[in-house]
Amino acid sequence: MKQNYYFKLIILLVFSIFLSVQFVFAQKNLLQSGPMVGYSAMREVLLWVQTTETATVHFEYWEKGQPQKRMKSDKAVTKKAEAYVAKITIDNLEPSTKYEYELFINEKKIERNYPLAFQTQELWNWRKEPPNFKFAFGSCAYINEEKYDRPGTPYGGGYEIFNAIYEKKPDFMLWGGDNIYLREVDYDSRSGILHRHTHARSLPELQPLLGAVHHYAIWDDHDFGPNDADRSYAFKDITAQAFKLFWGNPNYGVGTEGKGVCGTFYWADVQFFLLDNRYFRTPNDNRVAKREILGEQQMQWLIDALTYSQATFKFVVIGGQVINSAQVFENYSTYPEEREKLISLIRQSGVKGVFFLSGDRHHTELSMLKENDKVYPLYDLTVSPLTSGTANPRENNTNRVENTLIKERNFATLEVTGERNNRQLMITIFDTKGKELWKKEILAKDLATN
Repeated sequence: MKQNYYFKLIILLVFSIFLSVQFVFAQKNLLQSGPMVGYSAMREVLLWVQTTETATVHFEYWEKGQPQKRMKSDKAVTKKAEAYVAKITIDNLEPSTKYEYELFINEKKIERNYPLAFQTQELWNWRKEPPNFKFAFGSCAYINEEKYDRPGTPYGGGYEIFNAIYEKKPDFMLWGGDNIYLREVDYDSRSGILHRHTHARSLPELQPLLGAVHHYAIWDDHDFGPNDADRSYAFKDITAQAFKLFWGNPNYGVGTEGKGVCGTFYWADVQFFLLDNRYFRTPNDNRVAKREILGEQQMQWLIDALTYSQATFKFVVIGGQVINSAQVFENYSTYPEEREKLISLIRQSGVKGVFFLSGDRHHTELSMLKENDKVYPLYDLTVSPLTSGTANPRENNTNRVENTLIKERNFATLEVTGERNNRQLMITIFDTKGKELWKKEILAKDLATN
């Protein structure tokens, strides 16, 4: 009898463990991608997550090292119409604070085998020197999906680059466009567009970076629509909706009456101007209409915002190259009138500290324009690609800084350090494994008119 009793007890125990494992597995299956940390402000941050079906999600969070003082976010219900995405604002936070958090789906904690963390920005002005910080930057992230890709050698690869970025411990990552690659099968339907975002966001190698590093993004043609797409693209409002759904910028359509994805944010004493080079763009081959990339409204907002800004560095982030002199592909040089207008307005306004960040070209280089000794150099750091195919540029970019051309997959970190009156920018380029390829220091005081 005893043996029979113990046998039944063992069977019951094994069955209970089996049910527990199955339950945990089922909960994990409800998680499609994320969680991801979006923008950071002094009093709030944005957390993002995507489920596989309709579910209720929330987060629990606490100041780092104090899990006994946990707080709970609002709840959100994910819906098919929104690709089962939830964006939850964590508000009423304390500035200058690091937090840890956990994800709950249908009231059950989802275990992650990597840290989940976010931070609020520092309250420093009038109190101390601006904080040092570091951010990662890159563009062109192609994630293979064989049945929808072109036949032959896969175009994407080197996904270990996301772990290399994570290991550099940036405060945030800035995505420079072509963050996904819409395929022919995606262009003409909302479901196709949402599928492409979902597929790219679900890459396993990307998840740790999403979970503990803040993320901001612009777009370029492959997030916006077909290759080299412009304002004529019929689904541009749908791709704009999808972009806003899958990213966590603090604002969109600034200065353009809500159209497109133009925006801005601060980090410490630095301001970022996230431009939209697609929504208002004249078709490349249209020679009878006014040729513009930004359009009048966005250009006016940018100059107004640059003029108002007191930021030490003013990073103008745009999908295509600005300072490359060669009139090839989709460089700004192929729209010479608007490019000249932009540079002229920056010079005439007396704005200091302007620095361009760009992607698109599938190679990396630093370009520099200095018309005369009375003006400071305008730099354009192009960083590309992250995981897409590479290119060998053959044009004569007379503004290229010597020894900065990289023709392999890579990413950048940009570190801002020093006292407010002596801020320095250190640019470092790394390969997919995190090995340094080159670095250059630029002083804020050298980005001012003499």
